[in-house]
Amino acid sequence: MFTSEIGVVEEWLSEFKTLPETSLPNYATNLKDKSSLVSSLYKVIQEPQSELLEPVCHQLFEFYRSGEEQLLRFTLQFLPELMWCYLAVSASRDVHSSGCIEALLLGVYNLEIVDKHGHSKVLSFTIPSLSKPSVYHEPSSIGSMALTESALSQHGLSKVVYSGPHPQREMLTAQNRFEVLTFLLLCYNAALTYMPSVSLQSLCQICSRICVCGYPRQHVRKYRGVSSRIPISSGFMVQMLTGVYFAIYNGEWDLAQKALDDIIYRAQLELYPEPLLVANAIKASLPHGAMKSSKEGTRCIQVEITPTSSRISRNAVTSMSIRGHRWKRHGGSKGSRQSRPTIDSDTITCWNLQSRFKYDHNVQKSVSKI
Repeated sequence: MFTSEIGVVEEWLSEFKTLPETSLPNYATNLKDKSSLVSSLYKVIQEPQSELLEPVCHQLFEFYRSGEEQLLRFTLQFLPELMWCYLAVSASRDVHSSGCIEALLLGVYNLEIVDKHGHSKVLSFTIPSLSKPSVYHEPSSIGSMALTESALSQHGLSKVVYSGPHPQREMLTAQNRFEVLTFLLLCYNAALTYMPSVSLQSLCQICSRICVCGYPRQHVRKYRGVSSRIPISSGFMVQMLTGVYFAIYNGEWDLAQKALDDIIYRAQLELYPEPLLVANAIKASLPHGAMKSSKEGTRCIQVEITPTSSRISRNAVTSMSIRGHRWKRHGGSKGSRQSRPTIDSDTITCWNLQSRFKYDHNVQKSVSKI
């Protein structure tokens, strides 16, 4: 690090200690505009032997538990880089140099698993039904859905998936490491719309590095430093894909595309079905050309919504649809005198019966005369 960058970090450390509590909201609002501070903090985190790493991690934790939303998001933007540094040090088996990073990750985790009253959180997610329209799809575009008895019995029912309560952790071990990191990445993804571009770039880069380190693709990507393989869980890869999918449509097309390919590469080697399913679905839905998305302004995932026009499915032909179609034809013939009269199948059947009856009656008369 340069002397000027060290000075910026030291000034930031001392400024917060002398800050009165009444000035905290204004300080938090102006903090996100200090790009030189953010870049200097990234360099401190990337150097595990730096003397500034421990006070920086301590202050980031103070930001997170301050209760100020802007300070919380300021700490969250460094979460991908902190995870990478911890995993890289753990892979090199130099656990002592990652003590402050581990303490910060554990602190954020233990704060997030409880509410403001200290009770354990239980997160819930409602799985959307394909039979009901949403911002992602229209049921009419999927095709005909057979209304079987079992489908009708489940119509209107929604399935809810719960996560938690999560146990508190005092230290990270090989058994609980990715349980904690997966939950932390879930918290990061919940605030994706507030993350700056430099944080999204860091996310895509660490996803690629975690997936290819120790494998032949590492030489193709020309990643240096960590050469040993980093264990990874299926759930953690799914959370990585959530962030990468958001980055694709928010100005980081090249880095996110590379990260997506590396995640698919690692999921194929590990034979993980969940990340393979999600990653291939994302790749199949991508446009052919690069997205020209602005890095400023509102951030969102772009989706195409089909028009909500009423259409008659040719596959779904029922008695009600035939009867309604017949009524429409009768209404049209009555409303227009010049229109050609329409004859339905019931009328034709009656005429056939009447002509048949007249024919049989005439035959009987001729036979009786003979």
